[in-house]
Amino acid sequence: MFGDLFEEDYSSMSNDHYGKGKKLKTKALEPPAPREFTNLSGIRNQGGTCYLNSLLQTLHFTPEFREALFSLGPEELGSLEDKDKPDAKVRIIPLQLQRLFAQLLLLDQEAASTADLTDSFGWTSDEEMRQHDVQELNRILFSALETSLVGTSGHDLINRLYHGTIVNQIVCKECKNVSEKQEDFLDLTVAVRNVSGLEDALWNMYVEEEVFDYDNLYHCGTCDRLVKAAKSELDDLEYMYDLFSVIIHKGGCYGGHYHVYIKDVDHLGNWQFQEDKSNPDVNLEDLQNEEEIDDPLMILKAVLLQEESNLIPVDQLGQKLLKKIGISWNKKYRKQYGPLRKFLQLHSQIFLLSSDESTVSLLKDSSLQAESDIRRNDQQLLKTLTSEPPGLNDRPSCPHWFDINDSKVQPIKEKDIEQQFQGKESAYMLFYRKSQLQRPPEARANPRYRVPCHLLNEMDAANTELQIQRAECDSTNNNFELRLHLGPHYHFFNGALHPVVSQTESMWDLTFDKRKTLGDLRQSIFQLLEFWEGDMVLSVAKFVPAGLHVYQTLDGDHLTLCEIEIADGEDIFVWNGVEVGGIQIPAGRDCEPLLLNVLHPATSSEEEQCQRLIDSPYVFPSNAEIGSVFTACAIPDGVILVNSAESVGEESWTTIPKEDLKKTFREQGLRNGSSLLIQSSNDGDSLLTKRGKWITSVNEVDWLQVKNLCQLDSEGEQVKISATLNTVVFDIRIKAIKELKLMKELAEDSCLRPIDRNGKLLCPVPDNYTLKEAELKMGSSLGLCPGKAPTSSQLFLFFAVGSDVQPGTEMEIIVEETISVRDCLKVMLEKSGLSGDAWHLRKMDWCYEAGEALCEEDAALKELMLSSGDTLLLIEGKLPPLGLLKVPVWWYQPRGPLHRWKSHQDQTNCTFSQGGVWRANSIQDAPSDVHAEVSLRYLGDVEISEDATLGELKSQAMTLPSFLEFSIPSPAFLRAWTVESRRPGRLLRVHCQRLREYKLGQRTEICLEPLQKEENLGPQHVLLRTQMRLPGKRAYALPVDLVWDTARGWTAGSLRHQVADFYSLPVEKIEIAKYLPEKFEWLPVPSWNQQITKRKKKKKQDNLQGAPYHLKDGDTIGIKNLLADDDDDFSTVRDDIGREKQKAFALGKNKSQEALRVRSGDVPSGAETPARPRGPEASLSIHVGSFR
Repeated sequence: MFGDLFEEDYSSMSNDHYGKGKKLKTKALEPPAPREFTNLSGIRNQGGTCYLNSLLQTLHFTPEFREALFSLGPEELGSLEDKDKPDAKVRIIPLQLQRLFAQLLLLDQEAASTADLTDSFGWTSDEEMRQHDVQELNRILFSALETSLVGTSGHDLINRLYHGTIVNQIVCKECKNVSEKQEDFLDLTVAVRNVSGLEDALWNMYVEEEVFDYDNLYHCGTCDRLVKAAKSELDDLEYMYDLFSVIIHKGGCYGGHYHVYIKDVDHLGNWQFQEDKSNPDVNLEDLQNEEEIDDPLMILKAVLLQEESNLIPVDQLGQKLLKKIGISWNKKYRKQYGPLRKFLQLHSQIFLLSSDESTVSLLKDSSLQAESDIRRNDQQLLKTLTSEPPGLNDRPSCPHWFDINDSKVQPIKEKDIEQQFQGKESAYMLFYRKSQLQRPPEARANPRYRVPCHLLNEMDAANTELQIQRAECDSTNNNFELRLHLGPHYHFFNGALHPVVSQTESMWDLTFDKRKTLGDLRQSIFQLLEFWEGDMVLSVAKFVPAGLHVYQTLDGDHLTLCEIEIADGEDIFVWNGVEVGGIQIPAGRDCEPLLLNVLHPATSSEEEQCQRLIDSPYVFPSNAEIGSVFTACAIPDGVILVNSAESVGEESWTTIPKEDLKKTFREQGLRNGSSLLIQSSNDGDSLLTKRGKWITSVNEVDWLQVKNLCQLDSEGEQVKISATLNTVVFDIRIKAIKELKLMKELAEDSCLRPIDRNGKLLCPVPDNYTLKEAELKMGSSLGLCPGKAPTSSQLFLFFAVGSDVQPGTEMEIIVEETISVRDCLKVMLEKSGLSGDAWHLRKMDWCYEAGEALCEEDAALKELMLSSGDTLLLIEGKLPPLGLLKVPVWWYQPRGPLHRWKSHQDQTNCTFSQGGVWRANSIQDAPSDVHAEVSLRYLGDVEISEDATLGELKSQAMTLPSFLEFSIPSPAFLRAWTVESRRPGRLLRVHCQRLREYKLGQRTEICLEPLQKEENLGPQHVLLRTQMRLPGKRAYALPVDLVWDTARGWTAGSLRHQVADFYSLPVEKIEIAKYLPEKFEWLPVPSWNQQITKRKKKKKQDNLQGAPYHLKDGDTIGIKNLLADDDDDFSTVRDDIGREKQKAFALGKNKSQEALRVRSGDVPSGAETPARPRGPEASLSIHVGSFR
């Protein structure tokens, strides 16, 4: 039965036997996991404490031990809060056991920790990593508890619950004298090898008679000589015991793993198997009857009462029992109550056995009592008895078993226990309870039963804290950050999207739950962006060196963000899905912009070509042909070479064959940062070998060129200094000074500065850097310049006056990184020879334009993330204080019968005319329309708080001197628009809304349009320019403003009814269309309200905010009266002319204009584990204080 339990098996040893010296602890930021479906708590393994966990769970599930421990209050044990006080008498071990048991009962966590308990044992981390024998631990722990409880009411707790006595009798065969000897025990050890089962092992060890004879005679005291005798144990029929805990060991004698099977006496856990959870309902009436069936006294009484004389042979009693309940006594009750005859003997107060124990009957007193108790429910009981199938042991009404394996708790069936008495994983220690022990009804399924009040309060508070921690952790784990890039705040140039003002104002951070759907995200953004008008499309975007690029549009509003694989920190571009600033945006990976370095010879008026190369960055779509480089650089023809070197500091130019010029950049394998060289085909013989390699020894370069820039008389001298990537800059500088034969004083007052391809001196390189750390390529040119390089706490900055800066004209300055913006501004003004306080600093962006202002004048440069080499611009004009806006105000009045705002491509040709009026000029050979001119007149600047309302902004604008020539009665007669690219952009509609809520930013400009009557537009109003088509003519009447109330929806039907009412026409007798000025086309709005989608065959309400209309404030709506004009055409003669000019303009673009459009100025930067030798076995001990 016990199989090969005693064979050593190293393969089954758990890792906790060979610990690494570390405790396995839960992540500090995450609360412990809640209990699983069994509703029972495990215990975390500290590395090698599986044996301790198994014993503690057994003691915890022993109700008598647990409740006896709980009965000891703080007045006897003391308090853990006082354990560090020198004079306090605190019994730490029992207190920690109480606390651990309370956690196992009540704390909602998957597994409890024994760290505090093992600390109270005096164990170190090494002890917690070392495995010991669980029986040895049991004895040592009981001893420690006895010592800890001296002088308390629980001083005899262990003795009362676990003490037993073995009585050995030796009977002399001669005089029949009986000699008895008693031995105390807490546990019994039995030898199980070569026996069939545990009962045989117990019999062999303690019951079987031992005979003293022959060479092993017994000395009888009465006979006073050696005699034959027999030794045996007393047959104790007083008690029967039930197995309730099986501690199981897997492995060999020197290690392995422990876990425990435990019977849940108090029904504290949920024994239901996970696959059975679908049918959890239990009939309460059946449950009560099943409890009666599980009681053998009730069953036997019921069977005997059915007999006329209440007398029946014992053998027939067993048969009648089988007939009634469908299962025999041995299968149903023997394990728990023993043999039937022995059960009847133990209950002699109820059953009367004959002298030969062949028949049994009920005693008269118990018969009368049983009859009155049982016959009330006799019919119901017998019905239950005859209908119940076999296998009642598996019903949830009786205590059930669980496998507790450290942190994991799983339900098991009784048949699983039988498998643990054979093989490598076998029962090692068994715990029994007296069968007669009955639990009170109030203890059933009640984990709070007999738990002291102070522990109940502590566990309740801990559970509340756990709930809070889990809620916070759940929010943290399921929330992620999204970066929203708002389309209206971006413009498209140089092949990518760039912020109009600054990255800060163009991007919003949003924390969102990734379990929510895309539709939820869209709705949240709508609520966040109150100013948003029209359709909203969300697309995944990413930053590439050229700027922001849109990749894929997010679809499926019913899908969660996890399902559409949105990542934490994802960039989301919010736009209308078509255009930004009037330009259609290329999207997708195929057209991803590439930032390439293009080298080409500089041209000179004296020579046809100079040998100096110009290195310029260009942006190209990935799917563009390589040959487009010629167009971008305005070079008619030539040879293109690509740098195929992979190592830093090396160059290897390879010619691209002419037939490959039709390939795309991606097909050619080019990526961001790749270098191209354009060489005129006329110089092919002098610059290229026949194999197409650039003639240079640059692949073998091991030197740097240092140019003397310290002395004017010797400037221009240069030397080559041999070096490697690991050479220190200081050594190169000293060698250069020696070889240039300069004054030794320069060793203390000079520095090396890289020289770029255009001859500009860059930031000085620190002396302690290696060439690799300084990112210097072999063959680079360095300038030896006067002055020390900045220290690690200093910044080297370039600065210039004004926003029109030419590369190479900047001034330089070295300042401490802790200097404030205000002090840095003073130093720069002093060095520039400027005075006054009406200046501020701005960062220069990557395209050499004034970028974000340094608003926090008291902040240190280090705090603003400025670094050496950055360029700052001195801009005239003082920044408004924080919370104040300086808003330029313009006067706007639409002109002409068909006013139209200019497209984005016209913006570059706007000029500031005399009198402060902006007018849009036509591009040569481009379509233009004099009637579509946008006229903006500058009125002045208004300084106003962000907390002021739109109405207050209008009122303050009316006080400007330039405004006095206009006769405007009140601010309600003004309509406000933002100015975007020198034309009206977004309509600011709510008169009482605060400016802060419009997200205007520091560089927003406003234009004001005069009205004929007061107007106060609400958020549901849309302003449209309507024009009635003249009958019989391809022309329209002057535009008239129409305010459309979209409270009933953005549907075509709603708009048609509004237009029909406005013009007093029948709704069925009008046709309307939206004008697309950038295409000179009209888009008819259908007369039906619903459209059928092909995919789902479902009716979907149309929305004019979405594609293809994207209706918004200021759009032009053409109207035809079908009573007077039934022509389907909406276009005009001017539209025909405009389309023709567009076609001519597209065909007539010359190459230099194309190069100007795409060119940019600068670039931003398992083998098996060998057997381990066994060390000496360490002793196990628990340190206990003295309480005597």
